[in-house]
Amino acid sequence: MKDKFYDYIQKLQDNITAKLEEVDGKAKFQQDIWERPEGGGGRTRVIENGNVFEKGGVNISKVYGELPKSMQQYFGVEDADFFACGLSLVIHPKSPMVPTVHANWRYFEMYNKNGDIVDQWFGGGQDLTPYYLFEEDAQHFHRTCKNACDAHNPEFYPTYKKRCDEYFWNAHRNEARGVGGLFFDYCKATETMNMEDWYNYVTEVGDSFLDAYIPIVTKRKEMEYTLEQRDWQEIRRGRYVEFNLVHDKGTLFGLRTNGRIESILMSLPPHVQWRYDHHPEKGSPEEQLIEVLQHPKNWV
Repeated sequence: MKDKFYDYIQKLQDNITAKLEEVDGKAKFQQDIWERPEGGGGRTRVIENGNVFEKGGVNISKVYGELPKSMQQYFGVEDADFFACGLSLVIHPKSPMVPTVHANWRYFEMYNKNGDIVDQWFGGGQDLTPYYLFEEDAQHFHRTCKNACDAHNPEFYPTYKKRCDEYFWNAHRNEARGVGGLFFDYCKATETMNMEDWYNYVTEVGDSFLDAYIPIVTKRKEMEYTLEQRDWQEIRRGRYVEFNLVHDKGTLFGLRTNGRIESILMSLPPHVQWRYDHHPEKGSPEEQLIEVLQHPKNWV
């Protein structure tokens, strides 16, 4: 399973980066191949200063070896080895009319000292963070997520949509990071879903990503915007940074397993603002966004 999924994410990385380059029309992804001293490595691809995308990364990695002590405590195990692989992406467009997007699909195995698998699971999801709310964009993104879920289980979309709203929640701000999508973790074999079934589900969601995001980019990338709207985008990006550094489990896992810092923190946008006690004007489009972030909606 680990080889099969790693083969899949290598191909998915190629497909996504090729399409993003096509949409941008100017910038190309820079590639870094890196190795982890304890075992494994990855292929980082970063795009910067394009016509459409200000900064983005589409990274794959596989890391393995002895589970670090901090993670042994986290999982409640002793003397365990592990294998983890996944694709993680964050795309920050230049225009405040085009939403930021994040996605991640991953697979994990844990072994005893005899090398036997004692635990394994899939995780992942995809979510949208707009700076100006176009309801039809949120509906399209969620409808695409729902279609991918419904092909496997009609309960998946409402369950994983709710988990996404709960996970990407900036508790210290009492607001969501964006308008959500899907979030699933610890997807293990059960009586109704074996690991092959989970593989089929996770790869269906992965294959749906471009269908969910690219039509939104194409629709919004030529829209005009003001300097004030760009300022608002950078203020909201500050909340994105806060979530990733304060709450995100993926960032925590990468830092605790001696991951590559440049790859872990590639999710951070290049231009960000923090303004003291900032509040949007009453009745403005900016305030409308905040209202939705404080009270997550059902988009489908």
